[in-house]
Amino acid sequence: MKVFHRKVDLRSRKAMTGFLENHFRYDTSNSWNRSTSYANNLKVDRIGLSNEQVMKLLDIMDCEGAYDNVNDRIWEFGANHDWRWQAGFNGRSGGYLVLYQGGWKPGEHKSYCTACGQRNFTTVEETGCRCGRCGRDTRVNFAVHPKQIYTMPGKGLDMDADFEDWTMDELRERVKLVEEFDLLCDEIVAEAAWMADNMEAVEQEIMVPATRRVLKEAVV
Repeated sequence: MKVFHRKVDLRSRKAMTGFLENHFRYDTSNSWNRSTSYANNLKVDRIGLSNEQVMKLLDIMDCEGAYDNVNDRIWEFGANHDWRWQAGFNGRSGGYLVLYQGGWKPGEHKSYCTACGQRNFTTVEETGCRCGRCGRDTRVNFAVHPKQIYTMPGKGLDMDADFEDWTMDELRERVKLVEEFDLLCDEIVAEAAWMADNMEAVEQEIMVPATRRVLKEAVV
């Protein structure tokens, strides 16, 4: 398997600047936008897996839930940085993981239904506890307003940075961030390899209930 993370000497300005300047980069939006950030190529045929593993993964990727564990790891990365730093896939085939900038603001919803999950922009005191979707009296106020997370995909990171002007502490913080991003990429590669070795795609017939109109004798 390909390994992206490498330990950088945080005592050496030369080592840190070299690491940041030479790290692979990719577009944060479209190529014409010309905004780039730290990134890694995670295409299944570029992460050091065998041909057999690659073929199995391509089959698995079409299955429901195939990305759940990977998405959980990406979510945890953002949550650990209070969403100031996030990771997301980009590219025509979504094969590059990119380090994004972002943040969060308080959400506008004030209440929700405990039965169906429907959110509402008013409080229970304002409009009552009746849910507009399911009709049950199970709407309650949020104890803590949910976060509305946002990403800034058009914003590049360190594109024209002159690291010689950075302090050692600033360099260390950026290197630690990018190292953590690389570790996330390694975790995703390890997850892909595990799935290729332990999972397989199978077809399952699912009976889907359907509603149709039929005739019946009227009750007089």
